[in-house]
Amino acid sequence: MRIKNLIVLFFVLFAISGTNAQAKKYIVHTVAFYNFENLFDTINEANNDEEWLPNGTQNWTSKKYKQKLHNLARVLSEIGSTDNPNNSPVLIGGAEIENRGVLEDLVKEPALIGKDYGIVHFDSPDKRGIDVALLYQKKHFRPTSFKNIPLLIYKNQMNKDAKRKNATDDIADDKSEVEATSERVYTRDVLLVTGFLDGEEINVMVNHWPSRSGGEKKSSPFREAAGRLDRRIMDSIYKVNPNAKIINMGDLNDGTYNKSVKEGVGAKLKKEEVKQFGVYNPFEQMAKDGNASLFYRDAGDIFDQIMVSETLIKKDFSTYQYWKAGIYNKPFMITTVGQYKGYPLRHGATEIGFSDHFPVYVYLIKEVK
Repeated sequence: MRIKNLIVLFFVLFAISGTNAQAKKYIVHTVAFYNFENLFDTINEANNDEEWLPNGTQNWTSKKYKQKLHNLARVLSEIGSTDNPNNSPVLIGGAEIENRGVLEDLVKEPALIGKDYGIVHFDSPDKRGIDVALLYQKKHFRPTSFKNIPLLIYKNQMNKDAKRKNATDDIADDKSEVEATSERVYTRDVLLVTGFLDGEEINVMVNHWPSRSGGEKKSSPFREAAGRLDRRIMDSIYKVNPNAKIINMGDLNDGTYNKSVKEGVGAKLKKEEVKQFGVYNPFEQMAKDGNASLFYRDAGDIFDQIMVSETLIKKDFSTYQYWKAGIYNKPFMITTVGQYKGYPLRHGATEIGFSDHFPVYVYLIKEVK
C-alpha cells in the first residue's frame, strides 16, 4: 500500500522516562463533517426547492451555484491541513444536500477532483428536500454496505415513557415512544456506511437531527428521539461485532451538553469515563473552552460534532485510533465586518460565502512500524 500521508508525532514515553520523548511515525487520516448550508442546484425538481431557483426568492443562478461549489471545495480540500498537510479528508460527512447531482458536481471541482471521491447518498423524506451523505477517497476507503435509517418522530412526541432499547432490538425506530395517532414529522434519515479504511473495518454514521423550529424546549423531544435512535444503531452494530469501530458525526442541532447527546447517545466528556460500547465526544471539552461551530443571536455553540466509540480511543496504535479533534475556521471563512462579524461567512445578497457552520474534524492515526 502506498502511504503518502505520514507524519512524525512525538509522544512522551513515561514508562521509559518522565522527561524523555521518542519520535514515532504514523499514518494520519482526517475525518470531517460539514453542513454545506443549502447546497441546491438551479433545476426545479419534485421537492421543496422553489426558493433556490433563478426566479425564486434567493435568485439562485448558475453562476452563484458554481461559486458555492468552488467555495465548498476549497474548504473541504483544506480541512485538517494543519497536522495533515499531505491529504484532504479521507471521509467527509455532509448535510443540507439537495440530491446526488450536486455532490457529483462538487467532487469534480478542481480542488477535489484529484482526490477521486466516491459518494454514498440517499434521498430523505425531509420537508425541505435536503439530505445527508458521505464522501470517501476511493484509494483509502472501500464501502461494503450502506443504508438509510428513518427517524420516526411525530408532532405530539412523547418522551416521558421512552426507554432505551436493548442491543437486541431492531435499529429502526417505532411508535412505541409516541402517540399512535400523531402526525409524522418528516426529517433527515440517518446514513450508516460500513467499509474498510486501508483494510480496517470502520462504521460511519452521518446525521442531521431535527431543527429547533418552534423553540428549543418544544422541539427537544425530536432530537432526544434522534439520540436514542443513534444509540440503537450503535448497539446493533456491536451485536454483530463487539469490537466494531464507530464514528458518529453530524449537525445535531443540539450542544454537547444536551440530553439528546448526553443521555440519548450516551456521550462522555472524558476518555476515562468511556466504558465498553461507550462513546467519547471530544467536542464537549472544546465547547467548555468556548469554541463554536456556529453562532445564533450572538451566542456560539457546537452543534456539529464527531463522536467516536470506545474502540477508537485505545492506546494501541497498531490499528487506527482517535488522535485529536478540531474546528476548521480559517479567516477567509469568517465574516469580518458588520453585525455578524466573527460569524461563519455565508450566502448573502451581495456575496456567495461558504456556510453558516464551520466544519469539524478528527484525526485517526496508526503507527508505522
